Amino acid sequence: MSEKAGQKTAIIVGAGVGGVATAARLAKAGFKVTVFEKNDFTGGRCSLIHHNGYRFDQGPSLLLLPHLFRETFYDLGTSLEAEGVELLKCEPNYNLWFSDGESFELSTDQARMKDEVEKWEGKDGYERYLGFLQESHRHYELSVTHVLRKNFTSLLSMTRLSFLLNVLALHPFESIYSRASKYFWTERLRRVFTFGSMYMGMSPFDAPGTYSLLQYTELAEGIWYPRGGFHRVISALVDVGKRLGVTYRLSTPISSVTITNNVATGITLASGEHLSADLVIINADLVYAYNNLLPPSSTATSLSKRQASCSSISFYWALDRTVPELTTHNIFLADHYRESFDDIFKKHLIPTQPSFYVNVPSRIDPSAAPVGKDAIVVLVPVGHLVDATGTGLSANHPHGQDWPTMVATARDTVIETIRARTGADLAPALVHEIVNTPMSWKETFNLDKGAILGLSHSFFNVLSFRPTTKHPRYGRLFFVGASTHPGTGVPICLAGAKVTSEQILGEHGMRVPWTSGEVMANRGRVVEYERARKGDGEGGGVREIDRVHVRPVVSTVPLAGLALLMAVVGWLVWVLMTRGRVGVWSDGDGWGIRVG
Repeated sequence: MSEKAGQKTAIIVGAGVGGVATAARLAKAGFKVTVFEKNDFTGGRCSLIHHNGYRFDQGPSLLLLPHLFRETFYDLGTSLEAEGVELLKCEPNYNLWFSDGESFELSTDQARMKDEVEKWEGKDGYERYLGFLQESHRHYELSVTHVLRKNFTSLLSMTRLSFLLNVLALHPFESIYSRASKYFWTERLRRVFTFGSMYMGMSPFDAPGTYSLLQYTELAEGIWYPRGGFHRVISALVDVGKRLGVTYRLSTPISSVTITNNVATGITLASGEHLSADLVIINADLVYAYNNLLPPSSTATSLSKRQASCSSISFYWALDRTVPELTTHNIFLADHYRESFDDIFKKHLIPTQPSFYVNVPSRIDPSAAPVGKDAIVVLVPVGHLVDATGTGLSANHPHGQDWPTMVATARDTVIETIRARTGADLAPALVHEIVNTPMSWKETFNLDKGAILGLSHSFFNVLSFRPTTKHPRYGRLFFVGASTHPGTGVPICLAGAKVTSEQILGEHGMRVPWTSGEVMANRGRVVEYERARKGDGEGGGVREIDRVHVRPVVSTVPLAGLALLMAVVGWLVWVLMTRGRVGVWSDGDGWGIRVG
C-alpha cells in the first residue's frame, strides 16, 4: 500500500455498510485506507442478486431513517443526489394481510391512517394512535441524540447525566408489545404496530419498548427505495471513498489479524501475504472475528454464548407475469402470533404458521424485472443455527434442524397463504428460484450461527453491554458493524461508522473534518431554528417573525374576559349573601355553602 510520507494507514476487514462508510470517513480525514473483502462484491448482506434481467435485494429492501443516509454523504462533502442516488417513496408503507380476509394499510398519509385505525378502534382509537406516535417520537429523538450519536466505551458511559435523565422515557424495561397494548386495545392493531421488531431480529414480546422508534420513522418519515436497488447507496459510498483514495481488494479473504505486543499491526491474507498498517478496523461479523481472526480468548467464548438474532429462509422468485394484488411491501401475520415468535427464538425452528414479509421491488422500480413481469423477495424469519454443522442435533433439539424440509415447508406455506389471503396464485408464474438459508448466510458472509442481524438487541446486549467499538485488550483494533455499538440495520451501521471514525481520530489527535452533532444536510431548517431559539444568527440576528419564543404569548383578551367573569360571579355571591340567600356553614368536621 503506497502512501504519502507520514500518512497514517488503516486496514478495514470487510466491505459491508459499516466498513465502506468508515473507509470513506477515514480517507477524508487523511488516512490511506485499504479495504479487504472475501466476496467479489461490496455491501455484505446489502447486495444484489441478478438473474436474466431480474434484480433482487439480497438483504435490506426498504430504506428507513433517511436523514442518517443524507448526513453520511453530507459529511463526506457530497449528497445522495450528487452521487446519482434517487430515493423513491413507497406509498403505502405496507399492506398487512390477515387470515380472516381483512387487511390493514400502513401509510404516512394521516387521513388514510385515521380511517384505518378508526375502522377497528373507533374515534378514541385514533386519539390513542396519536399518543403512540408521540411516545415513539420521543423514543426516536432521544435514541438518536443519546445513543446513536454517543459511544458507550464502558459501564461508566451509562452514568452520563444526559442519558440517565432520559433512560426511563425510552422504556427499555418494557417490551414493544406491552407499550403498544397501552395505546391499542384490539389484538389486531397490537400486531400491526409491533411486527417491526423483526427488523431487529427479535420477538415483539422481548424487544425493548424503545424500538417503537422504527414504527415512528416509517409513519413519520416514510419508507424509501433507491432506484436501481438498495446497493445503489453502497456503491455510491464506494465511489466517494475511491475518489478520496480508498483502495478496495475484493475476493481477498484474510486469515488473521496480526497482534504484536498486544497491538494490532496488520493482517495476514488467506494467501499468506502479510500487510502492515497503523490500525485495523474489523467490519466482519464480530463474533466470527473474535473466534477466527484473533487469538483465542475467554471473550471470544463468551460472545459465542450470547443471545443472537434470528435467521431467515429468503426466496428470490422470478415470475413470468405481474402480481397486481401485491404492493411493494407486504406483511402476512400468523394467527398464533406469540407462538410463532416462540418457535423462532426459543425452539430455533420455522413456525408451523409463520409471519413473513414479501417485497416486490418491480412495483416501485420497474427496472427490477423485465417488462410485464415481477421480481419477488420473500423473507421468512426462522431460528438461527444451533450448532456448527447446521443439523441442530442436540439434547435440546433431539429432532434437529432439517433445513431442506423447512425450506420446502416455507415455500408451500408462503404460496398457499398468499393465494388464500390475496387471491394471487404465484406457483404457475414462478420460473426461477434462488434461496438463502441460515447455512448459506453463514457460509457467504461468515455470520455466526447464520444470524442475519448479528447479536440480539435485548437490554443486556446494547449500550455498554454490547461489544465495544475498540478491542478491550488490543490497541489500534476497532470494530464497526451490526454486533458492536450502536447496533444492527443499515442506517444504524452508518451512525456507528461515524462513532467509530471519530473515536479513531480522537485517539490519534486528528481533526474531525465534518460537522459533528445535530447539523445535518437535510435539516438545514434545524440550524435556523437553533439560531432563532438562541436569538442570534448571521447578519446580526434573525427576523422577528422567525424568533422562537420560550413561553407562549398569552392573549390579553381571554385574560380580561376571565377577570370580568370572576368579578360578576363575586358580585352575585356578595348580593346573595347580603340577602341571606347564601351562607357558609361549619359543623366542626368541615364546611360548605348553604343556598336557600
